[in-house]
Amino acid sequence: MGGVGVTAEDFGVKGPRGWAFRGISLDAGPGSLIAVEGPSGSGRTSLLLALTGRMKASEGTARVGELTLPKQSAAVRRVSAPANVTGVTDLDPALTVGEHLRERAALQRRFGDSVRAMLRPRSEQAVEAGLRIERALTAAGLGLDALPKGSRTAVRDLERPQELRLSIALALIGRPALLGVDDVDLKLSDAERAEIWDLLRSLADSGTTVVAVSAEGTEKADARATTGRA
Repeated sequence: MGGVGVTAEDFGVKGPRGWAFRGISLDAGPGSLIAVEGPSGSGRTSLLLALTGRMKASEGTARVGELTLPKQSAAVRRVSAPANVTGVTDLDPALTVGEHLRERAALQRRFGDSVRAMLRPRSEQAVEAGLRIERALTAAGLGLDALPKGSRTAVRDLERPQELRLSIALALIGRPALLGVDDVDLKLSDAERAEIWDLLRSLADSGTTVVAVSAEGTEKADARATTGRA
């Protein structure tokens, strides 16, 4: 699936404690890298969730491809995938990398694929699942042979960059048109942060539209949205 354009005008979300964010305007074409920047607690994660159809906007409008938010949030969820979002995409530290990948592929096959795909022989479905996992790992830059126990490595034993790449790979299994990645600079060194931004840039260059949340953003972004402004 190719990327989608993302636009917003006076976009905002209000919660029980007031505005999570408001006044966001954005105009990015398909295959863009969109940096959402702002301090922790400024509503940047809420903006990512709203743009991926997982949080309902309170004011303004946004479009993801031909879909309008908040009216078509369910449809937006089908073409988007979040990664590394606390409380939404948490990894189970006791499960292995392979278990996470196989579980996500199975969920995608059951709930994300067409009825026709589900009716294919199980052997064909297994091959397709394996190919999806391989493509997602390659795109996320996560080599299983570099892990301590390969696919049998438990999530608790992953380094922070590896854990982030795994979360991205899991999101990519569904081949989303819009990928939202939270906290891309959390607990990373400067070199690791640069590598992750290079990864997200490469995903955008390959056609997937990427929304990435961080404290400071990056010069590699095609478009920016800043939360927490007065």
